[in-house]
Amino acid sequence: MLHLEQFRKLYNEFLVLKIDDLRMEQGIYWIKGINGSGKSTLLKAIAGILPFHGDIRINGVSIQKQPVVYRKLVNVAEAAPIFPGFLTGTEMIRLFAAAKDAPPQQAPYFIESMKMQTYINEPLGIYSSGMLKKLSLVLAFLGNAEIILLDEPLVTMDTESLQILYTWITERHSKSGTTFLLSSHQPLETQVIPALRTLLVDRQTVTYI
Repeated sequence: MLHLEQFRKLYNEFLVLKIDDLRMEQGIYWIKGINGSGKSTLLKAIAGILPFHGDIRINGVSIQKQPVVYRKLVNVAEAAPIFPGFLTGTEMIRLFAAAKDAPPQQAPYFIESMKMQTYINEPLGIYSSGMLKKLSLVLAFLGNAEIILLDEPLVTMDTESLQILYTWITERHSKSGTTFLLSSHQPLETQVIPALRTLLVDRQTVTYI
């Protein structure tokens, strides 16, 4: 379970997101909202990237009291990923796999299914936006996170790659019970993702719809 309690996020004393009590059971969630509503802010806070007031817990593990343990439970792929240009894709994957205690054969499966073999050993500085997006998704799926956060995962992705991503999501959820939070302006294929639930982020509130 993901539990946000007395959550407050302010920028320069301006309250941008307020959640008194939100509990999310295992599932796949579509985070919807207009630009500036706080979708990315919410995901970054859950990922431990942004500081905030209040607390977030995953299965009782508090980000405020147990930050190291908490961060082992959550992975994230940001909307516009930025990586050191001098590293290769293989080196980034190796670093993340070690940090997330990923099984040895996990990364090769994702690389091959996304057809990244031809450029995975190239420096990230020459990657296109689509190539960087695929790499960020691979990194988010490494290890055995309880929750995977995908911020605008459909952007810069071709149709074939999107179908592969949907397969990753449904397989991980059905086999491991992993919870997914997907923020997307583009419509998700609800017929591909079963039992998709929707959360509306409306500046200072988050509600189920």
